[in-house]
Amino acid sequence: MDLSKVLDQLRCELGHLNAAILGLERLQAKVARRGRPPRALADIRKAHPATKVSGPRRAFRGPTIE
Repeated sequence: MDLSKVLDQLRCELGHLNAAILGLERLQAKVARRGRPPRALADIRKAHPATKVSGPRRAFRGPTIE
């Protein structure tokens, strides 16, 4: 077995594990955060408001059972 190939594969796996650990740490940090969102998020929402649908809304009518 070529030792350099094994080392390359292990380094690749190490990179994948580091990325997974970093992702989980970020998820954990997001759960612990509470309160108002940062000001930058509010500015983005002001710059791109949600589009409003014009016209009357129709009520949903399910299938009739007779």
